[in-house]
Amino acid sequence: MRFQSILLWAGVAALLVLAQSQFGWPGVAFAVAGLVMWLLLHFTRLMGVMKRAANRPVGHVDSAVMLNAKLQSDRTLLHVIAQTRALGERLSAEGAQPEIYRWSDESGSSVSCEFEGGKLARWQLVRPAQD
Repeated sequence: MRFQSILLWAGVAALLVLAQSQFGWPGVAFAVAGLVMWLLLHFTRLMGVMKRAANRPVGHVDSAVMLNAKLQSDRTLLHVIAQTRALGERLSAEGAQPEIYRWSDESGSSVSCEFEGGKLARWQLVRPAQD
């Protein structure tokens, strides 16, 4: 995660330097406008995901089995929230690593997801015992 952050800021700096060297200050202004547009697109997506998640109970999903089948490693928490359309029930302490969230369905099945460094590392489906 730290390497990606450094790489992102290095890319932004390289874009601004390249824009300044090729086109002068108008190039820098154009590059900054593009970066702001990119940030606004991500912010709009984040707000859309959170708006959909706000309308559902925390930790609820329609089918935990289907969620288990659709999960993939290295997804961010935002991607998982977008899939479930609900915020997960936090099981880990605030700021602890790994972050653990759980989503449950009406049948009592649940999926617990562990996020390490902001990425989905492991998940486990728990189904209730059959009578």
